[in-house]
Amino acid sequence: MDGSALSYFFMAWTDPMLLGTAAAGVFFGIYVGAIPGLSVTMAVSILISFTFSWDVNAALALIVGVFCGGVYGGARSAVLLNIPGSPAAVATAFDGYPLARRGEAGQAIGISTVVSAIGGVFGVVILAVGAPALSQFALMFAQRDYLILALIGLLLVASLSGTSMAKGLFAGALGVMIGTIGMDPMTATQRFTFDNVYLLNGVHFVVAMIGFFGVAEALFQIRTLNAPVIKQDVSRIIPSWSIVRRFIPLSIRSSAIGAFIGMLPGAGGDIASLLAYGDAKRSVRNPTRPFGTGAYEGLVAPESANSAAVGGAFIPMLTLGVPGDAVTAVIIGALFIHGLQPGPLLMTQTPHLFWFTVGTLTLANIFLLIFGLTGIRLFTRIVEVPKRILIPIIIVLSMVGAYTINNNIYDVYLMLGFGVLGYFFKIYGYPVGPIILGVILGPLMERSFRRSMQYARDDLGDFFAAFFVNPISLVLTVAFLAMLLARTPLAKTLRSARQKRPRRGGH
Repeated sequence: MDGSALSYFFMAWTDPMLLGTAAAGVFFGIYVGAIPGLSVTMAVSILISFTFSWDVNAALALIVGVFCGGVYGGARSAVLLNIPGSPAAVATAFDGYPLARRGEAGQAIGISTVVSAIGGVFGVVILAVGAPALSQFALMFAQRDYLILALIGLLLVASLSGTSMAKGLFAGALGVMIGTIGMDPMTATQRFTFDNVYLLNGVHFVVAMIGFFGVAEALFQIRTLNAPVIKQDVSRIIPSWSIVRRFIPLSIRSSAIGAFIGMLPGAGGDIASLLAYGDAKRSVRNPTRPFGTGAYEGLVAPESANSAAVGGAFIPMLTLGVPGDAVTAVIIGALFIHGLQPGPLLMTQTPHLFWFTVGTLTLANIFLLIFGLTGIRLFTRIVEVPKRILIPIIIVLSMVGAYTINNNIYDVYLMLGFGVLGYFFKIYGYPVGPIILGVILGPLMERSFRRSMQYARDDLGDFFAAFFVNPISLVLTVAFLAMLLARTPLAKTLRSARQKRPRRGGH
C-alpha cells in the first residue's frame, strides 16, 4: 500500500462527515437487521434513492455501514426470540436461542458481537490482500462446484436431526420441496402451484424462516403461558479476554470459510454461516455444551462466517463487476448511478475507491463492536416480558415482516401456515432447522445440477467425469465423500472403539 492508497484508506476516519455517515449506517443497519422481514437488501435499496444526489464517498460510507450492521443485527432477534432477523442468522438461532432460555442472552450477544467484529475484519484483510487473485479464482468455480457445496451444506441435516435421523431427513426433504414451489427456472413450468398465481414466484425463504422459527415458537410457548419468566444475566456483557481467546481459533477458521463462500458469485452469508456451523459441529471436540442446547461454539462459528462473507462479497464486485450476493448486486447499481464502472476498469482507473471501501469496511466493523456492545441490557429485557404480552407482539411483528418482503398479503398467509405446521413439528419432535436448510440450499442444488447437465449435454458419463477432471471439483468431491463416509455407522463404530481403547502407558 503506497502513500496515496493509505490516505484513501483513512479518508473516512479523518473526515467528520464520512465518519458520522458510516457510524449512522452501522447503527441503522443493526436495528433494521434485528427486525424479521426487513432485509439488508431492502434497506440498501431504499437508501440508494436517498443518496443518488450525494457525493459518492458519503453514499458508499452509508451503504457499507448498513451492510455490516444489518448482517450482524439479525443475531439479536435470533438469540432473544428464535426469529432470525436475516437469513445469515438462521444458524445463529440453533444455539443462540437455547442460551437465552438459560438466562445467558447478555453473554451470548456480547460474544456474538466480538466474533462478528473479528470475522468482519478478517474478511476486510482478505479483500485488501488478495482481491484481484481471489476474484479470478472465484470465477473458476463451475456450476458443478456449487452443486457440491450445496450437497456439503445438506449434510448438516444429520447434525440438526436430534435423536431421529429419519425425522431430520423428512424435514430436510420437505424444505427442498418448498424451495421448488413456483415456476421451473429452466422451462417456466408450474410446480406445486395448484394453479394459484400467488405461488408462481415461489415461496420466499424468509417467509418460511419467520413462520417455522418465529410463529411456531410463539404458538409453542402458549403451552407454558404461566411459566415463570427467565431472568437474563446481564452482569457481564463484554466477554472477558480469556473467553474471547478460547474462541479465536474457531472464529478465524469460520471467518476463512465465510470469506471464501462470500467471494463466490451468487453465494452469501446465509450459506457461509450454515457451512461454518456444520464445520464447527464436526471439528469441535469439547464444546461448552452439546450443539443445539446452548453451545457457545454454535454461536461463534456462524457469526464469524456471515460477517467475514461481507468482505468476501466485495471481492468479485469491485474487481470483476460480478455481485457476490444480493446486497452487492444493489451496490453495483448504486455505483452505476454515480457514474462508476465496477470491474477491472474500476481497479485501474479509480483505485482510490477500492482503498476507500476497504478503509470504510474496517471502520464499520469498529463501530459494529461499539454499537453492538451498547444497549444490550435494554434489548435483553425483551425476553423478560410476560409471555401473554410478548407472544402477540411476536406474531404481529412476524406478520408485518412477512408482508414487507413483497408487499403481498399472501405471504402472510403462507407464513402463518408454516407457523402452524412448525408448531406440530415441535410437538411431535421433528426439527425445523433442516426445513430452512432445504429451502435455502434446495434451489441452489437444483439450479447447479441442471446447468451442469446442460454443459454435459445430458450425458451422465460426462457429467460425473467432470467432477474428477477439474482440480477444484476433485478437491470438493473428495471432501464431500470424506464427510459422507464419516457419517456412516461403520465410521461411528470405529471412532467409538478408538475412544474406548486404553492409551499406551495408562492403567
